[in-house]
Amino acid sequence: MAQGRRYWLMKSEPRVFSIEDLAQAPRQTTCWDGVRNYQARNFMRTMAVGDRVLFYHSNAEPPAVVGMAEVVRTAYPDETQFDKTHHHYDPSSPRSAPRWDMVDIRYRQTFKASLPLDQLRQEPRLKDMVLLRKGSRLSVQPVTEEEWAVVLKLAGVKGS
Repeated sequence: MAQGRRYWLMKSEPRVFSIEDLAQAPRQTTCWDGVRNYQARNFMRTMAVGDRVLFYHSNAEPPAVVGMAEVVRTAYPDETQFDKTHHHYDPSSPRSAPRWDMVDIRYRQTFKASLPLDQLRQEPRLKDMVLLRKGSRLSVQPVTEEEWAVVLKLAGVKGS
């Protein structure tokens, strides 16, 4: 795996934005907007072009890792925070010092079979994964290189 590359997991509700939506987006690319948690925002601020992303369907039956994406644009201000008509509007975030950022990601692949949360919990090598920690609700979270390799192996994916 490339030196310096980092790995992430990003959650999305499939009824809001699914991996299929990403695959069908223009240039298979989208901005990842609407993050309103400081820790998740700070993780996005450390992302670099080329970092890899596990795409996770949350609030799904079952919740599962369903594919991969990659970061193609580093953090920049999330315009939805300034739009009074948008549900992600934040009246306390001034344009002069934006509070919320987003990154752009590009689709890489959908796994042949999704990896449900229960299956991930049964894998001893993933016992410390942020996703599997009790009370973990972050929509953007780090994944170690080792965890990344285990998830790809479980998904039957070679390489990254």
